[in-house]
Amino acid sequence: MNLASRSLRRRMSLTPMIDVVFLLLVFFMLAARFGTEGGIALSVPGEAIEQSGPPRLVDVYPTRVTLNGVSLRPDALIETLDGLASGVGEPVILRARGGANVQRVIDVAESLKRGGLDNLALTE
Repeated sequence: MNLASRSLRRRMSLTPMIDVVFLLLVFFMLAARFGTEGGIALSVPGEAIEQSGPPRLVDVYPTRVTLNGVSLRPDALIETLDGLASGVGEPVILRARGGANVQRVIDVAESLKRGGLDNLALTE
């Protein structure tokens, strides 16, 4: 048998395929959403807010919270709002003041939600 007539077969390299699979794995890991995102339902500006009874305006400051201009402790805020509500589902209006950041407003909104007040509106 002639050496030139023998065809040498090269083995396929799996390295490029492994590289592609690895890149796809990294891509899908970065593009995937892990866990569920929580949300707080707020009325957006421009929607009409029907309010009856006494006003329920909560001003959120960096270190304190006021209800209709009266400074309250966070635990007393929910009790006072429950006393002002004349019906179920009446809106509570939240307003950031004095440089309060978004996280502070969200913390107050979540505490109100835990207290059973779920109709929240955000204003400037």
